[in-house]
Amino acid sequence: MKHIKIKDVAIYHPEYIVDNEFFHQFYQEKGKDVRHFLETMGRKERYVIKDEAENGLTMGIAASKRVLERANMSGKDIDLIVFSTQVPETTFPTNAMFLHDAIGADNQTIVMDSNANCAGMTVAVEQASYYMKANPNVHTALIVGSDYNSLISNEEEEITYANYGDAAAAVILEKTDEDTGFIDAIYFTDSVNRDKILFPPEGLSKAVRGDSENMLIKWLPFDGSIALPPTYEIIETLLTRNQLTAKDIKAYCFSQFALGNILKIQEHFQLEDKQIIYVGDKFGYTGTSSPFIALHEGIASGRIQRGDHVLFWTIGAGYQLVAMLLKY
Repeated sequence: MKHIKIKDVAIYHPEYIVDNEFFHQFYQEKGKDVRHFLETMGRKERYVIKDEAENGLTMGIAASKRVLERANMSGKDIDLIVFSTQVPETTFPTNAMFLHDAIGADNQTIVMDSNANCAGMTVAVEQASYYMKANPNVHTALIVGSDYNSLISNEEEEITYANYGDAAAAVILEKTDEDTGFIDAIYFTDSVNRDKILFPPEGLSKAVRGDSENMLIKWLPFDGSIALPPTYEIIETLLTRNQLTAKDIKAYCFSQFALGNILKIQEHFQLEDKQIIYVGDKFGYTGTSSPFIALHEGIASGRIQRGDHVLFWTIGAGYQLVAMLLKY
């Protein structure tokens, strides 16, 4: 039986760092104190694009070239490219098409963009893993997640402007006979908040016609805690049906959207600090790539090693949850 393993992972982020003090002063001038908010979200620093030559596509290309170099591979070795983004540089051709050219991929390489919002890269890895198992001609895949979040963040709303960072992650999936790699995944979808986080804020048709007031994320208040009970349920189900306990998981790579959510999940499952990979204090919230930036950190620090079970969990706007289990 063929298995799908993560052969290697790499990340890219811009050089410019913005720390919390900037946002303290920025919002203080507006008569707002965001110190408690930033503490709850777990923010200290975040990387943001300042160079006009950079964008989500260039970050994705840079991360891809790094992971190919780490894996001692070239673009010709890749059978499938999936570019996950919620801030595409173009809608056609696909960002994956530009990436195909940048890495010199083969003519028979399959290319596509995908968008499941912040859950996107996790969904792309899960979907690609199943596809690779089903297609005997696809042996390798390059999965990229990249969001230029600061481009569309609204200065009036700290939930995006003070919370988000820009970064990309890239992983190479490889077919193997080893007893390792992707194991299982589970979803939970409830469209109750489909109108709470919007971009373009009034839809693409109005934006193109020039009828929108702005082109920034519209974030309306909602109770984010409603996602926690189903989160507990899907993680428990994923563990149970694979004969594992929470203690059997070496590392948890969660969405880095809010430290508060991570701590609640940690408390619910009574996880040790060493099982949680947290990078939101350094990177801010990077959207689709965030669980894989956590994976990269876990591997680089030695906290994740070959043969370890790793559990991913993330959330997409609207909302959709996905939990994924693999053996690294």
